[in-house]
Amino acid sequence: MVERLFETLAAGSQGHPGIMRDTYGAGENFGHEVMVEAASRSGLDVTTDAAANTYATWRGTDADAPTILMGSHLDSVPHGGNFDGAAGVIAGLATIAALRALGLRPQRDVTVMGVRAEESVWFQVSYIGSRSALGTLPDGALEATRIDTRRSLAQHMRECGGDPDALRRGERALDPQRIRAFLEVHIEQAPSLFEAGHPIAVCTGIPGNVRYPDARIVGRHDHVGTPRRFRRDAAMAGMELAHALDEIWAEHEAKGIQIAVTFGRFHTNVELHGMTTVPGEFQFSLDMRAYDEAILAGIETRMHEAIRRIEAQRRVTFELGQRASAAVGLVDPAIRAALTAGAERLAISSIPLGSPASHDSAAFAAAGVPVAMLFVRNEHGSHNPKEAMEIDDFMDAAAVMALWVAENA
Repeated sequence: MVERLFETLAAGSQGHPGIMRDTYGAGENFGHEVMVEAASRSGLDVTTDAAANTYATWRGTDADAPTILMGSHLDSVPHGGNFDGAAGVIAGLATIAALRALGLRPQRDVTVMGVRAEESVWFQVSYIGSRSALGTLPDGALEATRIDTRRSLAQHMRECGGDPDALRRGERALDPQRIRAFLEVHIEQAPSLFEAGHPIAVCTGIPGNVRYPDARIVGRHDHVGTPRRFRRDAAMAGMELAHALDEIWAEHEAKGIQIAVTFGRFHTNVELHGMTTVPGEFQFSLDMRAYDEAILAGIETRMHEAIRRIEAQRRVTFELGQRASAAVGLVDPAIRAALTAGAERLAISSIPLGSPASHDSAAFAAAGVPVAMLFVRNEHGSHNPKEAMEIDDFMDAAAVMALWVAENA
C-alpha cells in the first residue's frame, strides 16, 4: 500500500525535474485525489472543508471524545521532491490500516488530514490550509496572489472546491478544544539523521518565523565610474544587510542558540541592471526563524538597527513591504516523551531533533492543540528533486505513531 501510494503520487505530479504539486492547482488537486481514492477504498469517511482540506476518518465509538488528527500537506515547492509533506498523509493512512487489521476499535475518531497550501512559496502566506481550518488565517490572506498566475488565493481556492466566502465569515472546520492531538510524520529537512545513523527522530520544537517576501532597497542609478562618495548603491546596501544578519546568526550559533537567516531572493532589478550601471534598486526576500519568540523579536530589532545604519551610510532607503510571521510551534512534552518511549519499546533507534523548517504542526500548536512530530531519515535534504527516504525508515516512524494512537484512541 505505502509504496504504491508514493509511486502513484510521483507518477502523476512530475515537475521535470522533480515533483510539482502546485498549491491550489492541478498538482495539489491530484495529491488530494490520490488520498481520497485510498481512503474511500479503505472504507473511511471522507469530507472536505471550506479551504478544500481533505479529511479521512475512522469513526470511534464515542462521538463526543476529542479527535486524534494525523497528517501533513500534499503540495510541493516548484520542482521539489515526492516525500516532503506526503509522507505525513500516507503515514496516517498506514496507521489506521494497521490498527484496523489488528481488530482494534477506537473510542474516539481518528482522522487523517490532507492539508492544503503549507508551502508558503506559492502565495507567500504560511499555513494557509491549517490556519483556514482552525479559523486563524490572517486578515487579507485570501487576497494574496500566486507567484506565477498573479491570481488571488480566493480565486484558486474556489476553483479547487473551496469556499473563501465562508472563511471570510469566520467559519472554521476544526475546534481546537475538540482535538486530542495533531501528529505529523515528515522527512527531515537537513540530513542530520543520515549523518547520525538513525532512522527516525522525535521533534523537540518547530521554529517561528518573521518574513519579508517583497523587500527592496532604493538608491540611485549611476555611471560605473562614479566615485564612491557620490554613490547611493542599492546592491552594496543589500550586501551589508546580509553581512550584518550573518554576523548576528554567527553570534547566536556560538552561544548554542539555533536560529536561521535566509535571503531567498537577492538581486538587482533585471530590467535596469547592467555591467556599467551602479544599481539604484535591489530586491530581496528575507526569512528569519528561531525557537524562542523573544530571540526572534531580538533578531528583528537588530535587523532594523542595521537598516537604519546602512540607510545613513549608503544614502539609500529600505522598503520592506508586507511583513508575515508564524508563531513558534511548541511540542507537547507528554506526547514527545511517549513517542520516545514507544520507539525504545519497538527497538527503533531515534534521537531528539529540532525542526529547521516550518510545519502545519506549528499552526495547531499556536491554536492550543497538543502536537508532536516524527522525522524520517533523508539523505539529500528536502525541497529538491533528490529527496530520499527508505520505506523501512518510514515504516519505523509509522509504527511509533501507530503505537501512540493505539494507546490513546
